[in-house]
Amino acid sequence: MDVIKNLFEDLPKKFEKEFFEEILVTTDFKLERIISEGHCSTSGFWYDQKQNEFVMLLKGKAKLSFDDGRKFELNPGDYLIINAHQKHRLDWTDPEQKTFWLTIHYK
Repeated sequence: MDVIKNLFEDLPKKFEKEFFEEILVTTDFKLERIISEGHCSTSGFWYDQKQNEFVMLLKGKAKLSFDDGRKFELNPGDYLIINAHQKHRLDWTDPEQKTFWLTIHYK
């Protein structure tokens, strides 16, 4: 890529759902930008992913929970490593500002 991009720019105009953008994808690795604005997982929904995930909150605020009862409040700069098949959900993101995430999915 010979064009400079910015994680905080080129935003969709409407945020009815969380915005997911794949930045770099290989057979073993995916780098993704996610933007939330007051979004959360639907009632009873749990992510159950086949790959490990490194998730970093860049801007905004969020709350995550795991099916084993652990709960985390994330602020800018916070990150988690979520093991494959560790069920988790997004409980809350700040409705007053956009929340920017950077995730890496890997084997």
